[in-house]
Amino acid sequence: MQIKAVFHIDEIEKWKLLIGNVQNLVNILTEDMFEIEIVANSAAVKEYLITNSNFANELTELSTRGIKICACKNALNGLNIKQNEIFEFITIVPVGVKELIEKQNDGFAYIKP
Repeated sequence: MQIKAVFHIDEIEKWKLLIGNVQNLVNILTEDMFEIEIVANSAAVKEYLITNSNFANELTELSTRGIKICACKNALNGLNIKQNEIFEFITIVPVGVKELIEKQNDGFAYIKP
Protein backbone atom coordinates (compact mmCIF):
# COMPACT_ATOMS: atom_id res chain seq x y z
CA MET A 1 0.00 0.00 0.00
CA GLN A 2 1.28 3.44 -0.95
CA ILE A 3 0.89 6.09 1.78
CA LYS A 4 0.41 9.61 0.43
CA ALA A 5 0.29 12.39 3.03
CA VAL A 6 0.81 16.13 3.13
CA PHE A 7 1.63 17.65 6.49
CA HIS A 8 0.70 21.32 6.86
CA ILE A 9 2.30 23.68 9.34
CA ASP A 10 1.76 27.38 9.83
CA GLU A 11 2.67 27.82 13.51
CA ILE A 12 6.23 27.78 14.88
CA GLU A 13 4.98 26.17 18.12
CA LYS A 14 3.76 23.06 16.26
CA TRP A 15 7.08 22.07 14.64
CA LYS A 16 8.09 19.54 17.31
CA LEU A 17 4.73 17.82 17.05
CA LEU A 18 4.78 17.80 13.25
CA ILE A 19 8.30 16.39 13.06
CA GLY A 20 7.39 13.71 15.61
CA ASN A 21 4.31 12.76 13.56
CA VAL A 22 6.32 12.47 10.34
CA GLN A 23 9.14 10.51 12.02
CA ASN A 24 6.68 8.09 13.64
CA LEU A 25 5.06 7.44 10.28
CA VAL A 26 8.21 6.96 8.23
CA ASN A 27 9.80 4.78 10.91
CA ILE A 28 7.21 2.07 10.24
CA LEU A 29 7.42 2.31 6.45
CA THR A 30 10.03 1.59 3.82
CA GLU A 31 10.88 4.40 1.40
CA ASP A 32 9.00 2.75 -1.47
CA MET A 33 5.82 2.72 0.64
CA PHE A 34 5.27 6.46 0.95
CA GLU A 35 5.10 9.83 -0.68
CA ILE A 36 5.16 12.45 2.06
CA GLU A 37 5.38 16.21 1.81
CA ILE A 38 5.64 18.92 4.45
CA VAL A 39 4.24 22.32 3.50
CA ALA A 40 5.09 25.31 5.69
CA ASN A 41 3.50 28.70 5.30
CA SER A 42 2.99 31.77 7.48
CA ALA A 43 5.43 32.08 10.40
CA ALA A 44 6.36 28.38 10.24
CA VAL A 45 8.75 29.02 7.33
CA LYS A 46 11.11 30.67 9.82
CA GLU A 47 12.14 27.17 10.91
CA TYR A 48 13.85 26.74 7.52
CA LEU A 49 16.38 29.50 8.27
CA ILE A 50 19.86 27.99 8.22
CA THR A 51 21.02 30.26 11.02
CA ASN A 52 17.98 29.93 13.28
CA SER A 53 16.49 26.44 12.99
CA ASN A 54 15.72 24.44 16.11
CA PHE A 55 15.17 21.34 13.97
CA ALA A 56 18.01 21.47 11.44
CA ASN A 57 19.10 17.87 12.10
CA GLU A 58 15.57 16.49 11.97
CA LEU A 59 14.67 18.37 8.78
CA THR A 60 17.89 17.28 7.11
CA GLU A 61 17.29 13.66 8.07
CA LEU A 62 13.70 13.73 6.82
CA SER A 63 14.82 15.17 3.49
CA THR A 64 17.43 12.42 3.10
CA ARG A 65 14.70 9.85 3.79
CA GLY A 66 12.70 11.06 0.80
CA ILE A 67 10.36 13.56 2.44
CA LYS A 68 9.68 16.58 0.23
CA ILE A 69 9.90 19.72 2.37
CA CYS A 70 8.28 22.86 0.99
CA ALA A 71 8.04 26.55 1.82
CA CYS A 72 5.42 28.99 0.61
CA LYS A 73 7.05 31.69 -1.50
CA ASN A 74 4.47 34.25 -0.34
CA ALA A 75 5.34 33.55 3.31
CA LEU A 76 9.06 33.81 2.61
CA ASN A 77 8.54 37.11 0.80
CA GLY A 78 6.28 38.44 3.52
CA LEU A 79 8.94 37.69 6.14
CA ASN A 80 11.78 39.01 3.93
CA ILE A 81 13.48 35.60 3.86
CA LYS A 82 15.68 34.98 0.83
CA GLN A 83 16.21 31.58 -0.79
CA ASN A 84 19.91 31.58 0.14
CA GLU A 85 18.95 31.92 3.83
CA ILE A 86 17.07 28.61 3.96
CA PHE A 87 18.23 25.00 3.67
CA GLU A 88 19.05 24.00 0.09
CA PHE A 89 16.78 20.94 0.25
CA ILE A 90 13.67 23.11 0.72
CA THR A 91 11.38 23.26 -2.31
CA ILE A 92 9.79 26.66 -2.73
CA VAL A 93 6.19 26.53 -3.94
CA PRO A 94 4.47 29.67 -5.26
CA VAL A 95 1.46 29.47 -2.90
CA GLY A 96 1.36 27.09 0.05
CA VAL A 97 -2.42 26.71 0.17
CA LYS A 98 -2.50 25.93 -3.55
CA GLU A 99 0.09 23.20 -2.98
CA LEU A 100 -2.12 21.75 -0.23
CA ILE A 101 -5.17 21.78 -2.49
CA GLU A 102 -3.27 20.12 -5.34
CA LYS A 103 -1.92 17.39 -3.07
CA GLN A 104 -5.38 16.66 -1.69
CA ASN A 105 -6.75 16.51 -5.24
CA ASP A 106 -3.98 13.99 -5.99
CA GLY A 107 -5.18 11.72 -3.18
CA PHE A 108 -2.86 12.85 -0.37
CA ALA A 109 -4.20 12.70 3.16
CA TYR A 110 -4.12 16.15 4.78
CA ILE A 111 -2.57 16.23 8.25
CA LYS A 112 -2.25 19.32 10.42
CA PRO A 113 -0.99 18.84 13.95
